[in-house]
Amino acid sequence: MAFESKEQAQAYWKENLATMGSLLAIWFLVSFGAGVLFVDILNNIQIGGFKLGFWFSQQGSIYTFVALIFVYVVRMNALDRKFNVQED
Repeated sequence: MAFESKEQAQAYWKENLATMGSLLAIWFLVSFGAGVLFVDILNNIQIGGFKLGFWFSQQGSIYTFVALIFVYVVRMNALDRKFNVQED
């Protein structure tokens, strides 16, 4: 990976960190927020006989994490193409 300038490399990493920060914030909100903070409110809703707060604690945060991995891959590939540092 070769950047054309130091400024281009800094801009790339700034966007990369912004992407990671936003995805980690989403994961935190789903795993901690839905599984711990809002569990009492979510337990009023049931999915397949299980309370929604329990479902988020046990499964929802894992599914969200896997989905965020795919989102990260797509966004990083787009970022690589934007800065012309893709691995082709």
